[in-house]
Amino acid sequence: MKKSAALFCALCAIVSTQTIKAQDVKSTSKFYVKVTGSYYFSVFPGQFPKVGSYEPHDEHLVYNPQTGASTTVSEKVLTGSYGAGGRGGLSFGWNLNQYIAVEASFNYYRSKKNLMTREETTLINTSQTVGKVESHGFVDAIDFAPGVVISPGFKKVNPYVRFGMVVPLWGNLKIETDASRSGTATVGGQTVLTQLTVHRNEKVKPNITLGFQGAVGVAFPIAKKLDIIVEAEYRNIPVRSKEKEVTSYDETVALRNPATGAVISTQHRGLDDLSTAERHTKYVTTLDQSSNTPVGQQGAEVNYKDDNKPANDLKSYINIGGLGANVGLRWRF
Repeated sequence: MKKSAALFCALCAIVSTQTIKAQDVKSTSKFYVKVTGSYYFSVFPGQFPKVGSYEPHDEHLVYNPQTGASTTVSEKVLTGSYGAGGRGGLSFGWNLNQYIAVEASFNYYRSKKNLMTREETTLINTSQTVGKVESHGFVDAIDFAPGVVISPGFKKVNPYVRFGMVVPLWGNLKIETDASRSGTATVGGQTVLTQLTVHRNEKVKPNITLGFQGAVGVAFPIAKKLDIIVEAEYRNIPVRSKEKEVTSYDETVALRNPATGAVISTQHRGLDDLSTAERHTKYVTTLDQSSNTPVGQQGAEVNYKDDNKPANDLKSYINIGGLGANVGLRWRF
């Protein structure tokens, strides 16, 4: 009888111990949703693409009205990257087991504005500006990023690594240009002042491309099904141009009385006044004699070999990747 009682007590102790251990082991949630906010920094800056006929330079020239010549007094190459900017993401993940998960993220990205070209001309021996062109560009993009997450499966502070691909779904490089130029003209035998101002917005569409993502992070549980995550992530996403479209255009030429400064007359060109070649550009790898390139210019109006067909220009390359910091919340279901 005593042996039976002792055996029964031993069995109860074993069952109780196993029950306690089972309660200590945290079961792995299968599905999770993650929301993140990020800021990325440029890692490998390069030279920006051209804006029309203007090189990615910051150039200062002086104009001599006696000779009609302009001389460069300073010039520097503009470099940078479209990888610097803010990103917001929504991710869906599935834990295959305690250590490995697959994850799919959708991200919206907007880069900071970059100075792409600037050319300023001043009157010799003065600070008076007689001509200026300045362009800024930024990228808007949405991407899909599938990846694999590997962790040691710790119950509390859980480090992990994540790696995978980046597939851009939509995006544009948007370029804003403002230009002005002062001069003189002869109208009806009288000399008048001229003032040209131009504002133009362009949208460069990319070719389909693939990129790479890699991250190291840590998850901190703050509730039963909620974690805070902190990540350092690197992305490499090269993009090449496909075609460009002028989306808005405003050009005004004002003729002024040199004595009073009063406006005598104005001329205006809008988006609908541009030729097909001025409004649309197709990028190519090589320009040759069959390419639709400029043949002349009068004021701000550019003439092409065929004004009724899209212009051609050389392809350009940018990178919208960088090194960033991600902070977010992860809900486990």
